[in-house]
Amino acid sequence: MSEAQDEDPPALPTGSLEFLPREYVARELIGDAVEAIIFHDGERDRLRITTKNKLILTK
Repeated sequence: MSEAQDEDPPALPTGSLEFLPREYVARELIGDAVEAIIFHDGERDRLRITTKNKLILTK
């Protein structure tokens, strides 16, 4: 495991949690594939993992 995975997550700020963004693990969204389709505002956007392990979101 990398050092980043071994560390505790940062503490949440005090106050309302409704403004905190949701967090997702890309692999949980995409699964064993290299691409996921995300529906946004009536359109299909593609989230994919490149061969260099980078994320790309395209319309």
